[in-house]
Amino acid sequence: MIKGFGGIFWRTKNLEATKKWYSDVLQIEINNWNMAMINQEAGNETIFSFFAENDSYFPTDQQVMLNFQVHHLDEMMKHLEQLGVPLANQKESSEYGSFIWIEDPDGRLVELWEK
Repeated sequence: MIKGFGGIFWRTKNLEATKKWYSDVLQIEINNWNMAMINQEAGNETIFSFFAENDSYFPTDQQVMLNFQVHHLDEMMKHLEQLGVPLANQKESSEYGSFIWIEDPDGRLVELWEK
């Protein structure tokens, strides 16, 4: 019955700073309604996953973590370095792909993934 995700919505402490950060850092074009339409590319899927309350994969005081798929993680890392955005953890690779993590202006951990 589910066709797909319709959106991700959350509150932020500083709307303008958060919009600018997501636009500059992740190059997500945010419109005047404070939203962006991200069209899924063929071969990419959206994962809906639960974590136990005490799971340490992302901070336990953070209820939701965003994960964005990227084309070239190494190029993304160069882009982040040029902007002065530090990695929250070292790059990790596994059978699922390669991952890095950064923090948005609200301190929310954001995962970037190349499969």
